[in-house]
Amino acid sequence: MDTILIVDDNQAVCDALALMLELHGYKTHTCLSPEVALELVKIHDIALVIQDMNFTQDTTSGEEGKSLFYDLRRLQPQLPIVLITAWTQLDIAVELVKEGAADYMGKPWDDAKLLNSVSNLISLHTLSRENTQLQRVDSQRMVAIKDADLCGIVFASGSMQRSVDLALQIARSDVSVLITGPNGAGKDKLADIIHANSPLKNKPFIKVNIGALPTDLLEAELFGAEAGAFTGANKTRIGRFEAADGGTLFLDEIGNLSLSGQIKLLRVLQTGEFERLGSHLTRKVNVRVLSATNAELALDIREGRFREDLFYRLNVIELELSPLNHRQDDILPLVSHFIGPDFSLNKQTQSTLLAHTWPGNVRELENACKRAVILAPSKILTAADFGLSAESLASEPDLEPESTSDSMPEPKFEPEPESIIEPLAETLRVPDSASASASTSSSVIDKASIQAELNKHKGVIARVAKSLGLSRQALYRRMDKFGINK
Repeated sequence: MDTILIVDDNQAVCDALALMLELHGYKTHTCLSPEVALELVKIHDIALVIQDMNFTQDTTSGEEGKSLFYDLRRLQPQLPIVLITAWTQLDIAVELVKEGAADYMGKPWDDAKLLNSVSNLISLHTLSRENTQLQRVDSQRMVAIKDADLCGIVFASGSMQRSVDLALQIARSDVSVLITGPNGAGKDKLADIIHANSPLKNKPFIKVNIGALPTDLLEAELFGAEAGAFTGANKTRIGRFEAADGGTLFLDEIGNLSLSGQIKLLRVLQTGEFERLGSHLTRKVNVRVLSATNAELALDIREGRFREDLFYRLNVIELELSPLNHRQDDILPLVSHFIGPDFSLNKQTQSTLLAHTWPGNVRELENACKRAVILAPSKILTAADFGLSAESLASEPDLEPESTSDSMPEPKFEPEPESIIEPLAETLRVPDSASASASTSSSVIDKASIQAELNKHKGVIARVAKSLGLSRQALYRRMDKFGINK
């Protein structure tokens, strides 16, 4: 509830204004003198001041109100102030408005006009204050990032910015971190950033892709093996934990670790102790463990494929990475980085790249860029150079009423004051009759229809979308809505 300070030497005026404002949801403080007003502003969170211009009987010069105005400005430069008086001093009014007075009106005041002014001024003041806070936070973040090692990561989206900020924040600690997200989204890059900005940055940084190792060799890779421990083990093998002693170990695709390996990993995380395969000698290491997965470990735990106690050991802090199609602002900067300064994109190609869903995420995008640079006949790259078809994307009708273009990112609206949101919502609302044929067609596309077409076309999104008469983006939105996973 916003608090308004009313300053007037007439108690009846204070009471009338307070009653009107409180009936409309505001909290009020009233006082009869400038001296008390200044003290109230010092101790209360005041959103707006309504002040008289004269406080001494038979005084009409407005000098007292002018003095109070400047005193309030010195205390809180951005505080909205509404000047109100029975005497019209136009020269003073003009001066104070130029100095930042928010409004000026005479007595008797118009209730509706005053309420409207108060509402708008408080909304603007709130937005201004929030913007100032955001700028301060952003400034602090830039100072923190300025000296950080970002390991060459390229991004422009707010989502990725938050992930990088969190990675830098937790880098200073020694806790275990679980990085989650789809394949190819950049989980290993965040692991690089955490290690590079940690106190262990000059210590070993060992990476293990558990999904790429044969199951029967996983334990030997992680914990080492003595000569003769298994067929082909002709000499002692040092495991990754020993190699990472004193530093950081990154376990990618941790969800693929066998249950027996999980038990041994849990022991190392708890005590730092382990034995090499084929040895009874207990060894001890001090290793910070970062892990990553694209699997739903919560589901694996319920189905008995992953130990719950290990999950909580690994997941002291979870760092979630969004898929590339949820970070559209990253796409073009990444393309520019991958293709280099010798190549460029026309507008149509940019739109096509933004419209593509990139199921392979950054890895797919990087491969597409490499192909484009190698095969392109000119320095201006087209959609075809990336293995994409601009024509097919442009020709597919989007039957979703909330979007008129499938080749550009959907509009994002920043929060606005409540008084602004309502008319804005009316302006942006698309009439139900905007497309009778689209409404008729889209109304029959239910969850069962989509699932049937996915099965029929073996999950190929382009074919499913075409068969349903939808664009790819529209199909993905419906799949998200119905909870359908490809």
